[in-house]
Amino acid sequence: MITIFGIKNCDTMKKAFKWLEANDLAFEFYDYRKEGITEKMVRGFVEKLGLDLVLNKRGTTWRKLPDDVKETIDEAATITLLTQNEAMIKRPIFDLGGQWAIGFSKKEQAILEELLLG
Repeated sequence: MITIFGIKNCDTMKKAFKWLEANDLAFEFYDYRKEGITEKMVRGFVEKLGLDLVLNKRGTTWRKLPDDVKETIDEAATITLLTQNEAMIKRPIFDLGGQWAIGFSKKEQAILEELLLG
């Protein structure tokens, strides 16, 4: 079973939902805003995918942080920040039953197609 993590009203999430449904792929959705997110979950994402991928530096929440904070923040503080600001987590995150993927650009979509559709 595929689990997709993110925020329901995110445009990228909506594209991923449509793609999964169009390909008849069953999935469960974990909505950070509805179900919450824990530091343990964020640490798991970082361990599986890497901090550079999990932290969404393109989002407005990250860009609004003072430059001195962005330049000096360490991994532990970043994980705490992500736990408190789920919008800073890149979306979507896919748990493919042991394999993990993040994002839904054309490149990432091609990887998902290969993994899930052969």
